[in-house]
Amino acid sequence: MNLVIDKGNTQIKLAVFDGREMVHSEVCPDINAALDPLTTRYAIKKSILSNVGRRDRALVGYLTERTDFFIELTGHTLLPFENLYQTKHTLGRDRIAAAAGALELFPGENILVIDLGTAITIDLVTEQNQYLGGNISPGLQMRFRALNQHTASLPLLQPEDKVEVLGRSTSGAIQSGVINGIFFEISGYIKLLSKRYHNMKIILTGGDAHFFAKKLKNHIFVDLNLILKGLNRILEYNEQHR
Repeated sequence: MNLVIDKGNTQIKLAVFDGREMVHSEVCPDINAALDPLTTRYAIKKSILSNVGRRDRALVGYLTERTDFFIELTGHTLLPFENLYQTKHTLGRDRIAAAAGALELFPGENILVIDLGTAITIDLVTEQNQYLGGNISPGLQMRFRALNQHTASLPLLQPEDKVEVLGRSTSGAIQSGVINGIFFEISGYIKLLSKRYHNMKIILTGGDAHFFAKKLKNHIFVDLNLILKGLNRILEYNEQHR
């Protein structure tokens, strides 16, 4: 059994895999309270930690002690694909894991991974098993908050399902600007890269994936567990090559 932990910007996700099959997953507010019941319930032998923020030394120590094989995902971790990013040490752990998860789902394919979380990341992996890089922009909630916090009078709004192309009120203009802005951003990248990379698969993940999936006309896949699957793939790959 494999234990996979993803400590992201806003929440902590963990999963247990039996080989490549996910048998348990949860979002946990307190990682320390969740670990003992899991290690008691499952015969966990291997573990991996992806930590976006400050390194959690206590958690690293726990996993090192309680599992036979542990790795912490860093810019130096052995990966199941060729990483062509120029500044590998700055590449986000979530982007690395999402790329690995995409190749786990569609090996030998061109894949565009769009993670609609706190930030929006768009990354490309190719049929040659190469990660080429991508883009980072503010996420949905971040854009709403920025308009409210950095102006004198614009209200803080929550996203609505139906928005006009042109807003006819200030609230409508904000909804249109933020939501349609993200929609056109995503659609533009899909259109451009689809011309360059044939039969490109498109995977959406992250908290706002379903919100935008229904707005896109392209044939896309939504997998909210993509990063967890990618972390498990990286763990398996490192265990096989140690």
